[in-house]
Amino acid sequence: MKKQLLALTAMLAIAGLTGCSNTEKMKVGLLTLHGTESTYDKNFIDAFNAACEAKGVEPLLQSGVGEDATCTAAANKMVQEGAKLIFADSFGHETHLHEAAKDAKEVEFCHATGVHAAEYEAAGEKNFHNAFASIYEGRYLAGVAAGLKLQAMLAANPETSKKIGYVGAYTYAEVISGLTSWYLGVKSIVSDVTMDVRFTGDWYNIEKENSSATALINGGCSIISQHADSMGAPNACEAAGVPNITYNGPTAKETYVISSKINWQPYFEHCIDAVKAGKPIETNYTGSLKDGSVEIGKIGPAAAEGTEAKINEVKAALEAGTTKVFDASTFTLNTANAALEESKKLDLDADGHIKSYSVNGTNVIKSEGSKSWFAESEIQSAPYFDLTIDGITFLNTAF
Repeated sequence: MKKQLLALTAMLAIAGLTGCSNTEKMKVGLLTLHGTESTYDKNFIDAFNAACEAKGVEPLLQSGVGEDATCTAAANKMVQEGAKLIFADSFGHETHLHEAAKDAKEVEFCHATGVHAAEYEAAGEKNFHNAFASIYEGRYLAGVAAGLKLQAMLAANPETSKKIGYVGAYTYAEVISGLTSWYLGVKSIVSDVTMDVRFTGDWYNIEKENSSATALINGGCSIISQHADSMGAPNACEAAGVPNITYNGPTAKETYVISSKINWQPYFEHCIDAVKAGKPIETNYTGSLKDGSVEIGKIGPAAAEGTEAKINEVKAALEAGTTKVFDASTFTLNTANAALEESKKLDLDADGHIKSYSVNGTNVIKSEGSKSWFAESEIQSAPYFDLTIDGITFLNTAF
């Protein structure tokens, strides 16, 4: 009888009916800087919940996690709760998340927008990873839509200003890469467009974002986009009747043209699968248009006729590699930037087009035949395009 009971117990354990630890759901954590009031953080949270549901794991979510020691404490708490995989979503989380990773080598830590994973790996730490996506391609596509809108506005009224505006959070490479790619998308349609940029010094500040957009509109900008996380800028555009391009999701506003975002669900699922299978996670992971990590939102009521067809055309060219966002022939550098001149990281031709540019000792300018381009997010996942190009004016850089 005893043998029969033991056999029955074993069968129940295999069937998952006894509550044995090997049948418990894997726990996965996410730390976010803000909650769902922030479009940026909501985008992460929605993707995280969807991935956890799809993969049958238990989600552990902590929002409002500062870019300080509270991040380490929150990550440590998740480790104590049994998390085998922990994500954090803000640039300033990285070093604090790493403090937790150093003491929990059995747990995998993944950080969005960070830059130090390769450095940690070189020091022998294998459980810390960076991830991003080629959102510059999404912003370029959104810029094409904005260019078509500006083109239509000019056709209706030739006196329309050819100056556009951008609300950015910080003067980080991530933000500069994004605003430049958006501008180049617009410029591909309206070649003589210019752009003013205002920075808020904050990822999420609805008042600053609103006042920055208002100032740009009052300064003559005819279309506004943003790399900031509230509805402050779109609300200012709606109040002024100015077309706007959003980040991390469309709105129901009448002035909305299009949006772009990173879809983090493919990466979350990729990492969950890796941990379940005992496989390594890439030190630097870059999602793309092709794998669904970069998305363009629904075309809005303010978009120009023909926008969808043009977006599909350019998207196909980006995926095929025949169009490059940072095609060196399409922009010249603002050589008044003394810091760049002093750094001696770059080499320009006689017309001001970039010939070479060193990032961490690697030349990121690639060539094929007569074409050359800045290869963004190839030597690391996080963007590193930090150049100021002609046609773009930063109205403030100090906060």
